[in-house]
Amino acid sequence: MDVTTPHGLTGYSLPQTRTGRSSLVPPPPWYYSGDFLIVEFRTDPDAARALLPPELEPGEDLGSAAAIFVDWQSCSESGDELLDPVRAQYKEFFVVLAAEYRGEAVTRCPFMWVDQGMPLVRGLVQGFPKKPGSIWITRPVTVGKAGPRLEPGGRFGASLASYDRRLTEATLTLTGPSEEGPTVNSPPLWNTRLFPAWETDGDPLQEHVWAGGEDREISPVWEGDATLRFFESPADELADLQPTEVGKGFWFSFGYTVTGGRRVE
Repeated sequence: MDVTTPHGLTGYSLPQTRTGRSSLVPPPPWYYSGDFLIVEFRTDPDAARALLPPELEPGEDLGSAAAIFVDWQSCSESGDELLDPVRAQYKEFFVVLAAEYRGEAVTRCPFMWVDQGMPLVRGLVQGFPKKPGSIWITRPVTVGKAGPRLEPGGRFGASLASYDRRLTEATLTLTGPSEEGPTVNSPPLWNTRLFPAWETDGDPLQEHVWAGGEDREISPVWEGDATLRFFESPADELADLQPTEVGKGFWFSFGYTVTGGRRVE
């Protein structure tokens, strides 16, 4: 829903105008369709614990994590972005950690990067810790030889860079269809919306929320052998989660709808 000021300016986000058309982020619902490359891995449990807020419990699988590359296309209710695809297409990378909340499995995203401004701000609204980055992912093909097929032996690569430094790179060689699919990222995401106070003695907005999502659809999942490396940077701490063990990699397509989230009780 757009927010309208007493002076007649409107928009879901800044900038607000008389029409609201200039808002960076349109109001939900937001529709997402994307191609996923996921690599499951284990990291040092102490490094994982250091990135969990005090409300979350380490759980029995502390150190279990997943690195996720996504090539997204998204739009709002009108679908107008699909006719102006520079506004609809973007890529992102993020990490999720296994944790528990009141004895139930959850996932926590400590780091996330995206290559467009609108989804960066939209992510902050939802409590995702997004930063600007450059993400690249090999695309599968159905014709020609300039790409892998979704078949055994298909080879994929993916990378993330930010502030002129490469932060991660991954590879995936498909071995066949996956019966189970990725599991680390399956539990619900437990996010934190944080907006600093502007007055020196004011209070920040800080609330924990469940990331929303419905109308989920998923393609057949492929799995394979994967590699994953993180690199040091003076501006990022992803390398603190350096993999100690790399598990399977996965490729699939996924779509869902976001109409909003809900506050953690």
